[in-house]
Amino acid sequence: MSPLRRAWARFRRHRFAAAGAVIVAALAFAALAAPLLAPADPLAQPDPVGLQNQPPSAEHVLGTDRYSRDVLSRLLYGARVSLGIGAAAALLAVTIGAGVGLAAGLASPGVDQLLMRGVDVAMALPRVFLILLVLALWENAPAGAVIGLIAVTGWFRTSRVVRAVVLRLREAEFVQAARALGSGRMDLARRHLLPHLAPTVIVSVTLDVGNIILLESGLSYLGLGVRPPAPSWGNMILEGKDQLFSAPWVAAAPGVALLLTVAAFNLVGDGLQDAFDPRRNR
Repeated sequence: MSPLRRAWARFRRHRFAAAGAVIVAALAFAALAAPLLAPADPLAQPDPVGLQNQPPSAEHVLGTDRYSRDVLSRLLYGARVSLGIGAAAALLAVTIGAGVGLAAGLASPGVDQLLMRGVDVAMALPRVFLILLVLALWENAPAGAVIGLIAVTGWFRTSRVVRAVVLRLREAEFVQAARALGSGRMDLARRHLLPHLAPTVIVSVTLDVGNIILLESGLSYLGLGVRPPAPSWGNMILEGKDQLFSAPWVAAAPGVALLLTVAAFNLVGDGLQDAFDPRRNR
């Protein structure tokens, strides 16, 4: 059995990870199919007075908000925003981190130390404070800027993990043999190291997505992420926080969705980490 099949078999035996994968798949499908699944336009206000804060019913499964907008529709379109930003920022952050970690692991000791000391300094900086400061000064920052800002402040841990793997792999026999045959650093990285780094990168992306979704929702809740009336789970919770007793469904729906999403990605990440490490699943 190939290593990939063994990892898949171990992952399937991890019941909580499998359940998380089902939830992630359902959320991704709901986000992609939002235009087909949403019962109404998420920005439409058909009757600002008559449909204001209507409780869940057959016509509005999750009720309506103070502007008579359908909560289910906004939840589905908000999933596109939250999952999209989370996935894009996680991929970008892991790409940067993997590149720096790979370069540090293959570089000379002096360059390696210089890169890692730079990473140590960057990790000591208050990430959330920096993001809040930039977004507070940059009014109406587009989604691309939010993704880039989250990514460039979130790749440091990945770089350290990748560097540790590279330092271990570069002493392996197959790498030494490739060097003896004349392979350069670029060839070693592309043909011999990157395939072995794939499990580390996949686990890092999966774990980062949940954390980034939570971070983006927090920024939107503070009014610094996705701005209303565009729906995101963070600003939906913000819009419903003053109605927790009169219309609890407005904030509860995105809150539950956020909780399930973060938990699901963390479960999948833990399951993948176990699956790619045979010592954890005897």
